[in-house]
Amino acid sequence: MTRPLTSDEKSRSNRKAWYRGEEKKARETRGEVGATEFWLRLTRSRIVKETKAGRSDVVPAFGLVVRLFLAAMEQRAAGDGRLWADLMHNAQAVLEQHKHD
Repeated sequence: MTRPLTSDEKSRSNRKAWYRGEEKKARETRGEVGATEFWLRLTRSRIVKETKAGRSDVVPAFGLVVRLFLAAMEQRAAGDGRLWADLMHNAQAVLEQHKHD
C-alpha cells in the first residue's frame, strides 16, 4: 500500500505535469523552437525569483552555462564536434540522474 502524497510532493508533481504540458503545447505549435522558448522563459522567471530570494549566484552560473553552449556551437561549426558531443551527453546524463523535467 502506498502512502498519500504530502502537499510538497503533490505540488512538485503538479508543477512537473504543468511543465510537460506547456512544453508539449509549445512544441505542437512552434516545434522545437517553441519548446526551447518555453524553457528559456521559465528559466528567466526562475532566475528573477532566485535573485529576489538572495541567491544571486544564479546569474553568473547561467552566464557560464551560456558561454559553454556558445563555445560548443562555435567549435562544432569549425569542424570539431567533441565539445558539443560531450555537452549533450553530460547534460542528458545529469538530467536523467536527477530526474528533472
